[in-house]
Amino acid sequence: MGKRRGGRELLRSLSKKQKRHLREFGEEHPFYDKVSGRPEATQICELSENSDKSSAESDSETEEEQVSVYHKLLATLKTSPESESEEEEDESDSEEAGESETEMDSEGSQETEEADGGEEDKNDVPDKEEATAAAEQTLGQEQADGADTSRDPSDGVIEEFTDVKHESEFSLETNFMEEESGDCNADKRDSNSSQAFSEDPFKQHMDKELEEKEVEKMSTLPKTSSQSKWPRLGQLTFSSTLEKHKTLKADKEVDVKQLYLHKPLESTWPKVNKQFLSSVNKPSDPFFTPLQRELFCIMNTYRDLFYPERNALTNGEEIRHAYCLHALNHILKANAQVLSNNAKRRDQKPGTDNDDYRDQGLTRPKVLMIVPFRECALRIVHIFISLLEVNDKRKIDVSNKKRFKGEFGSDPEEKPPNLKRPEDYEAVFAGNIDDHFRIGVAILQKSMRLYAPFYSSDIIIASPLGMRTIIGAEGEKKRDFDFLSSIEILIIDQADIYLMQNWEHVLHLMKHINLLPLDSHGVDFSRVRMLNLNNWSKYYRQTLLFSALQDPQINFVFNKHCFNYMGQVAVRNVPLSGSISHVVVQLPHVFRRLDAENLTSVIDTRFQFFIDKVLPEYRDAIMSHTLIYVPSYFDYVRLRNYFKKEELNFTHICEYTKKAGVCRARRFFLKGEKQFLLFTERFHFYKRYTIKGIRNLIFYELPTYSHFYSEICNMMKATDNGVDATWTCTVLYSKYDAQKLAAVVGIDRTAQMLQSKKNVHLFVTGENE
Repeated sequence: MGKRRGGRELLRSLSKKQKRHLREFGEEHPFYDKVSGRPEATQICELSENSDKSSAESDSETEEEQVSVYHKLLATLKTSPESESEEEEDESDSEEAGESETEMDSEGSQETEEADGGEEDKNDVPDKEEATAAAEQTLGQEQADGADTSRDPSDGVIEEFTDVKHESEFSLETNFMEEESGDCNADKRDSNSSQAFSEDPFKQHMDKELEEKEVEKMSTLPKTSSQSKWPRLGQLTFSSTLEKHKTLKADKEVDVKQLYLHKPLESTWPKVNKQFLSSVNKPSDPFFTPLQRELFCIMNTYRDLFYPERNALTNGEEIRHAYCLHALNHILKANAQVLSNNAKRRDQKPGTDNDDYRDQGLTRPKVLMIVPFRECALRIVHIFISLLEVNDKRKIDVSNKKRFKGEFGSDPEEKPPNLKRPEDYEAVFAGNIDDHFRIGVAILQKSMRLYAPFYSSDIIIASPLGMRTIIGAEGEKKRDFDFLSSIEILIIDQADIYLMQNWEHVLHLMKHINLLPLDSHGVDFSRVRMLNLNNWSKYYRQTLLFSALQDPQINFVFNKHCFNYMGQVAVRNVPLSGSISHVVVQLPHVFRRLDAENLTSVIDTRFQFFIDKVLPEYRDAIMSHTLIYVPSYFDYVRLRNYFKKEELNFTHICEYTKKAGVCRARRFFLKGEKQFLLFTERFHFYKRYTIKGIRNLIFYELPTYSHFYSEICNMMKATDNGVDATWTCTVLYSKYDAQKLAAVVGIDRTAQMLQSKKNVHLFVTGENE
């Protein structure tokens, strides 16, 4: 006890940096060593003769011995005084902030080094980790849940945390249905009821055997589409390549038995979803809101779905709960089928081969959920836990929960000062907004495993960047995407935010999903479905795509990367009145159409049109205080370089501009010292600063978010002593901007502006005084 207490006191004296280095490398950084003129005496630690024994009796003794050896080594290190380390930390605050972010990325992101085999990693952990395991527990409580803090001996890279302790508990191969108590016996009885089981949408979808002719049709023939109008979702477009399926109709009331929810969910869903029902006056459906009912009706048929009206303020959480219910329902049914077949295989006579037990993919992960921030992953996991807990007395066992809350939660004290921001900004950027993470989740009836190795996971929750860094690129040695081979449900939530992050990561993911794996990863091929062996997984994958807006890039993913044989359903409501109606300042809006031959030439045509026809009108000193709003960063760089070359009096703000540079640019622009301000859309998205001093406004391209148009225009009212008559607003658009234009001016005006022979259109907003 004395040795342990002494070790703890030594650990308390270390600074945060020293503790972090000690936790990651098992020793203190040599920078902090105080080297005296006289060398330290070498300490020799004798090991016991029976150290090679692996009996249970000697385990505790060797552990104590390892701890004592570690503390003896620690005792030889002389640490710097606390005051010095505190001063050091104060001097490098910004450095600490940067390091803490990279630490969160490296530790919190769930990168599965277990790609080479789930259980093999237990044997690959170096001896050094074993020698320091007990001391790690004193450094951080979160490490006590089975942390893998080893380093890869080949390249010295620190492996990310994965839970390797609970492999056997969550293995689908070694567990049976009988071991699960409670509702599972009822599930088994239900599964034996052929009528009930055959009508289950999950069973119907996964057991459907496609023919080669049908697959050829889907890959060559165009889709046929039909229209339908639903009470809540509005205008729907159903499209499919195969024979016309019966058109879905919106159910006014839902019979829960017809939804074929797995047993625990029938009782837990109404409790979890109650928060949304209470806000609705006299709900006719005690289980779903009108929006959830119609969305889940489509989801449950395993059709692809694109819903472009997700709003973080109003319906975001409703939608999240609905797709979490669908995903969890799918996982519980799939796992119950495997466990049930395990029992049947165990009971069958040896030597009898039965091909009826094909119930798995080539790899275990079945659901991939792409979300933008850690806060979103935290909320999803909380919904899963709530849906699995039948009542307060029957809590489910969640491994590594404390660590998960620490890495994915947010500290209330870290919130920025109370700055005025729009409500939608506060809703989107709530909680932990780190965008580099991935985590595997394994689920059995009464327990959940967080930080599961990907090849032992049922659900993977990740950001596009988190996926991109593990998928890698061609030529990279360390890359892995085999775990994406058998994804059955892909959920992409808040797709519009990825346009502000990096859309290339989403496209990169779509190119690597549902490919044949390069390695077998220990799969039992006698249990693999024929659809997976035929490399037809993509024709069975359901894609659920949620966005706040319609955009050509998002439409491209839905139209060109979704191959579901059940077909696609897209919500296609047109905006009747655009965001221009929310502009409160009296302002003339001049819309100038540019004619481009094709989509690829639009970028160059717009640039040439701007420098030839628009910019000369604003070069006069009278047209000062001109803000140029540029959605694309590449267009921004091109304009910035042109302005420098022409030696124009301008300043610029983008998402990479440092805080001091932003303050300087805003001050110069307000005082009129700089005539032009180049301003990127991504900066506005992430910061939402009010730019004062705007008198002339140029939209180089229509904004991605339609409400940004009215926000930027309304910034003019923040200008002091401005004369209304001198304010101007110019907008450039082409026929390829039809969706963005409709969101700003409305569908009727858009049709007129695109078909008109005139290239210039004028609108005036604001009340006449």
